[in-house]
Amino acid sequence: MIIYPVTIRLGLTVANIKSAIKRIKTAERNRLHNKSYKSAVKTLTKRYLAAVDAYAAEPSSENMQEVQERMAAAYSKIDKAVKRGVIHANLGARRKSRLAHALKQHEQPLAS
Repeated sequence: MIIYPVTIRLGLTVANIKSAIKRIKTAERNRLHNKSYKSAVKTLTKRYLAAVDAYAAEPSSENMQEVQERMAAAYSKIDKAVKRGVIHANLGARRKSRLAHALKQHEQPLAS
């Protein structure tokens, strides 16, 4: 039985061994899956920061509601990425902390 070499994205010959070929396919599949998670986290983060900026420009209960919804979506996606091992737990915690800090800077102080 002849095993032909596997080519990757750039068309380079990489492996002749069956297990190595399988490993390459698995790694590529996982890379694309992880890339989609990372991209989603970045997109939701940008949407959240845009909502925070809108709230800072015009503080209202509607804008705050939008910020809270965007925060929940971003936190959820970050937590799922950590759970699936796409990003490290410390990175997830740091990103959530930065999101909370961004809102904290624009919140109105309570009148006492």
